[in-house]
Amino acid sequence: MPPRVAAIVLAYNGREVTLQALRSLRRMTYPSFDLVVVDNGSTDGSAAAIGGAFPEVALLRAEANLGAAGGANLGIRWALERGYDYLLLLNNDIEVDPRMLEELVAAAEGDSRIGAVGPKAYYHGDPERIWSAGGRIRFREAVTRERGQGEIDRGQYDRDVEVDYLNGCAVLVRRRAFEEVGLWDPLFHLAVEDADWCLRARRAGYRCLYAHRARLWHMVSHTTGPYRAAKTYQTGRSTAIFVRRHAGLAQWASFLLFYAAAFPAAYLRELPRRNQGAAVAKLRGVLAGFRVPLTAPPGAARPAAAR
Repeated sequence: MPPRVAAIVLAYNGREVTLQALRSLRRMTYPSFDLVVVDNGSTDGSAAAIGGAFPEVALLRAEANLGAAGGANLGIRWALERGYDYLLLLNNDIEVDPRMLEELVAAAEGDSRIGAVGPKAYYHGDPERIWSAGGRIRFREAVTRERGQGEIDRGQYDRDVEVDYLNGCAVLVRRRAFEEVGLWDPLFHLAVEDADWCLRARRAGYRCLYAHRARLWHMVSHTTGPYRAAKTYQTGRSTAIFVRRHAGLAQWASFLLFYAAAFPAAYLRELPRRNQGAAVAKLRGVLAGFRVPLTAPPGAARPAAAR
């Protein structure tokens, strides 16, 4: 029997986008997967629409928005308790190639040290332009960078390689990796919870693999929107927490230097658009991230029956 996979879609509002994602995911050719939706406190009737259109989908509902990590953890715990071999974590603003899950599982099954596998992701509105071919962790004003972002796909990333991290818009995680490394850290309400988990997994001896034959198309930042204050505050806060948790002395120096240059540049860039408040909000988020109590990440995630 092929490994059982729980495909977990995290959704906050965006009813029509979520329905489109489910239609796409239902066409996947992998023979052993179940669809799960975590409705993360939506207020637009998403839960009722999903239940009516896809009665076979397991629907988990949070009464309030738990953030990206908290919402994902709701689905992760559900799947671990039911014995799935792999968990496919997904944003709701995606469209997948029907063979995506087959390719991800095949790559993961090739090496038991692989803890997570991610696909080649394209921009949904520009389907030949790469959004991510795996990610790099760096300590600048943003601590992550997508490989190949903005490049037209000419085959330059057509090789499976180990990467620093895999973007949480679509990542297949081995059950045992969650059991040993722990869950997503809800301290990161929005942004870099995926990079934090991948770094923790790599330190535990797991590999994070980019699998180039697996493909999807991503409506980048559909839920959180473009550069605006509500989003930049959270990304700034999460970035500061990540730096505090993982940076060495040289990485601290790099982050502070780059951010000192990036803030005035962003402020001046947004001034003609009257959106300079977004740059200020990011600074406020960074300062908040430096002040928030730095708790330990979630520990091992073995369900009670397995302990």
